Amino acid sequence: MDSHYREYKSNSEEIELLVERTKLGDKEAFASIIKNFEKPMYIYCYHILKNKEEAEDALQEIFIKVYEQIHKYRPNMSFSAWLYKIAYNYSLNQIRSKKRWFRFIDRYKYDQPETSTQQIDSQTTLKDFLNSLTIEERHILVLRAIHRYNFNEISEIMNMKPATVRKKYERLRKKLQTKEVNEGGTVNASIT
Repeated sequence: MDSHYREYKSNSEEIELLVERTKLGDKEAFASIIKNFEKPMYIYCYHILKNKEEAEDALQEIFIKVYEQIHKYRPNMSFSAWLYKIAYNYSLNQIRSKKRWFRFIDRYKYDQPETSTQQIDSQTTLKDFLNSLTIEERHILVLRAIHRYNFNEISEIMNMKPATVRKKYERLRKKLQTKEVNEGGTVNASIT
């Protein structure tokens, strides 16, 4: 565990140095930041937005916003938490605007086909489970189970109290267990 902590700390210190260099105008330093966070940030956006193209677009927009606002970053929170906070807010805005667009389209549609109900197999996939969650639940799950943020970091990202995040996460775990028991199957992901 000590080696993992030392590795995390040295990586964190390296990121902080890259941030300081970026603030001074070093574009290569920012390219290194992108290289460090591009894949996990894409995965996060994909799980939230549920669309490859939207996740790719979000990734570009988020890094542009980070570059434009990097002077506002203060090391009182980890850089990655600050980055995920920007991604979280961007994703919420994308989802809200998409919902507004769908409501607009629905008002002017002449034919509204009925939505078909999808049969759920006895083995529920992670994707099916994620689709059954609210946006907030998805954010908490992805940040905790996939990106391994602690409750304090998630609370900073989502502007909630750590106790609230912890409680919502415990409800999520119970929801998963209930779903698993009710459907007689297993979810192909570990939520610890």
